[in-house]
Amino acid sequence: MFYKNTFIKKMALAVLLVAGANFASAQLQWTSDGTGFYSFSEDGIEIINPVQPEKNVNFLTAKELIPAGTSTALRVQSFQVAPGGRALLLFANTQRVWRERTRGDYWLFDQQTKTLTQLGKGLPTASLMFAKFSPDGTRVAYVSKHNIYVEELKSHVIKQITTDGTDRIINGTFDWAYEEEFGTQDGFRWSPDGTKIAFWKQDARQTRNFLMINNTDSTYAFTIPVEYPKVGFPPSPTRIWVHDLTKDRAIQVEDLLTTNDGYIPRMEWLTDGKGLIFQTLNRKQNESNIITSDLISGKSNIIHSERDEAWIDIKSRWNDGDPAGWDWLNDGKTFIWVSEKGGWRQIYTIDLTGKERLITKEPFDVIQIDFFDSKTQTIYYSASPTNATQKYLYKVSLKGGKSSRVTPGNISGTNTYTISPNGKIALFNHSSTTSWAANAVVSLPDHKELVPAPQKANASAQDNKTEFFQVTTADGVTLDGWMVKPKNFDPAKKYPVVFYVYGEPASQTVTDAFGTGKNRLYMGDMAADGYVYISLENRGAPAPKGRTWRKSIYRNIGILNIRDQAMGAKEVFKWGFIDTARVAVWGWSGGGASTLNLLGQYPEIYKTGISIAPVTNQLLYDNIYQERYMGLPQENEADFLKGSAISYAKNVKGNLLLVHGTGDDNVHYQNAEVYINELIKYNIPFQMMSYPNRSHSISEGEGTSKHLSLIYTRFLRENCPPGAQ
Repeated sequence: MFYKNTFIKKMALAVLLVAGANFASAQLQWTSDGTGFYSFSEDGIEIINPVQPEKNVNFLTAKELIPAGTSTALRVQSFQVAPGGRALLLFANTQRVWRERTRGDYWLFDQQTKTLTQLGKGLPTASLMFAKFSPDGTRVAYVSKHNIYVEELKSHVIKQITTDGTDRIINGTFDWAYEEEFGTQDGFRWSPDGTKIAFWKQDARQTRNFLMINNTDSTYAFTIPVEYPKVGFPPSPTRIWVHDLTKDRAIQVEDLLTTNDGYIPRMEWLTDGKGLIFQTLNRKQNESNIITSDLISGKSNIIHSERDEAWIDIKSRWNDGDPAGWDWLNDGKTFIWVSEKGGWRQIYTIDLTGKERLITKEPFDVIQIDFFDSKTQTIYYSASPTNATQKYLYKVSLKGGKSSRVTPGNISGTNTYTISPNGKIALFNHSSTTSWAANAVVSLPDHKELVPAPQKANASAQDNKTEFFQVTTADGVTLDGWMVKPKNFDPAKKYPVVFYVYGEPASQTVTDAFGTGKNRLYMGDMAADGYVYISLENRGAPAPKGRTWRKSIYRNIGILNIRDQAMGAKEVFKWGFIDTARVAVWGWSGGGASTLNLLGQYPEIYKTGISIAPVTNQLLYDNIYQERYMGLPQENEADFLKGSAISYAKNVKGNLLLVHGTGDDNVHYQNAEVYINELIKYNIPFQMMSYPNRSHSISEGEGTSKHLSLIYTRFLRENCPPGAQ
């Protein structure tokens, strides 16, 4: 339920996708020796040497992107390099499936013959998904219409290996909820020897459609069905199958799930190709099993189990949102695992017998794993032990010992690294509220700058500075926050305040990054107009502050986070320069829900609210997200209702602007309508803006973003007037 706003900066260099990886991920594909990477350029596709750019090599020219018999170049979104580096697999004519453009056409470019050949001929246009080379590069497998196909690249003979795919039987990809909440999209894996394909199969026949209605695109309205499992309803049963290409037969893998409503969010081949390794979760997502399955005997075995009183995060939480891949060590006999069971998110190694060993023993969180250098037996990872708003690179020896910081001490803010396969260099991106620098090249582990950042930006001298602060509430909880004060600030005067809130376990708002403190929806300059702009980070946010901080929100969404925000606001008021008669709050998605809860639970504090695409009743959201953090409504429905904004609509006394897209497949427009009914029942005035057929991002259609900014700004200025008093 996280709306990814436009402040998330795109990589300046074009990225492509590692063969076999999740197509939603943004990963550079390096050359085999780790000295260069492939990238789009004005000249086509090049092999970039980041240290010696004069050695860049053109791989495919822009002219070669024009298929024979046509005059228009392919619009390529991404590409993969074939094993051996002879060919490229180009992904073009892409179409959106939910949030990501994961459906389209695939073309093969042979560098030796300089020819382009479209794959999947005879299948529907723009229907192919997740195409990837076999390990030997002679075939490509892909999904079309929920079936999996394999195409020989010499003959272009296509073999269909699943035949039961429908809109309800899903092979090789996933339903809406899996994709949204686990990050899973690419749902099949080649075996290491290329003789088999393992894949997920989901049976969504018992999952009901949620019907969205389109009133604008035809004379007669029509419905748009979205297969969507709501809270309290069971997920689509999911199983793993393996198709043997040499024997042309498939078997179902024994997954050891005791019920049909468990989850399988991760699966990969063992490195010897004799079996699979995968993770299962129970429906409440507080019991995790790692299972290996032997394909010869057909038997599976649990090698590792973990339980948590709240929930267990899967790999996507500590791998840039990408759950694909398995982090193997010791020639596939051991792997890296991350767990919070010790109170912090720490790195362990686990072998195939289940024996585990703690690697990071310091009392702080691993934010993400960045790289394992097999030659030096070093794990590089991101962390920020003393400041939860920042991020730095650390390293630790697999043999044990203390972790050490790699990012130099004179660099602060949020720092990210893309490390080459040889572990010797990294592309280094730095971001803070005052500066941004992208794609410097540094050596590792000494962090010597080899090439300065080619792209840099500094905060405008005219912009007011984003200040970080902490407040401790009456409950003894210390919250991080940032603030942008008005220009020509006078502490003797009173100013209106606008709080920006998210508040749920899917995102942080208080980070030391470029763009923090900017309001992308406000037309104009908030500081120049005389607003104090603030965000507070409540408990439950996924900040690197330990397990207790993050998981205290379990079964308390809409209660604990809302109280933290309100009590934090009271501490802010003690500074003396806030006009408590002019207090506004706004947020999107989970932040929209928090906004409504703050207006309803603490109307004495919050006088104006702008809520965009909110979940107003927690029983109306998807089961994976809401049940992970709240439990099962069959067991504790009262918690869901207690934390839902609809339960407090009758208390709203301030000014409210409610905004929602009618085509929101994520947080359904239904949420707005049931909340509106409550406001009507209690005779509470409000303003409403619905955007026809817009999704959760409310970005589609000519003029939409500008219009949203217009109504946002006008409502705020009219109901929470700017300026000192």
